[in-house]
Amino acid sequence: MLSLTHYVPDTPPGYARLVPDSPDESAEFLELLHTLLHALRRETSASGEPDGVTPGQVRFLRHLERCGCARRPGELAAELDVAPRSMTSKVDQAEADGLVARLPDPTDRRATLVELTPAGREVLRRLSHRRHLGAQERLARLPEADRAELLRLLRVVAGPGDADGPAGAAARPQAVSPAP
Repeated sequence: MLSLTHYVPDTPPGYARLVPDSPDESAEFLELLHTLLHALRRETSASGEPDGVTPGQVRFLRHLERCGCARRPGELAAELDVAPRSMTSKVDQAEADGLVARLPDPTDRRATLVELTPAGREVLRRLSHRRHLGAQERLARLPEADRAELLRLLRVVAGPGDADGPAGAAARPQAVSPAP
């Protein structure tokens, strides 16, 4: 069970930090990841999100970029697990900001598609650049060998949990066949 047991330094105002009563590697792992990602987002936001784009809009725009094609708003809502009305608001705002464009769906005259505009791609490029700079600054705190080890371990943890894939295979000890 998690409880507030002590103050965690560098906790932003208004954020409560759950700290385990007893050592628990998984809780610490999750807390450290959350803290790191939140700090990177906060540092990026401190210099201002590009063109006033909110984190929710960034998530929507990045998803559109990864898709690589125009999508229906309903599909986007389902893929991002948000309410259709919320997606409509995001699309409306992004369209007003020139970050996306609505197009007629060639397969259904009643439907529209949403695609990223060049301005939307540029906003994502600038944001990505700032986040990479923040990550580079944090990694620079470590000696080169420690950075390499950290990245190796993160690849193992982030990789697939099954036998398929290089991260999963690298994490498992190799079985030795008995001698005939």
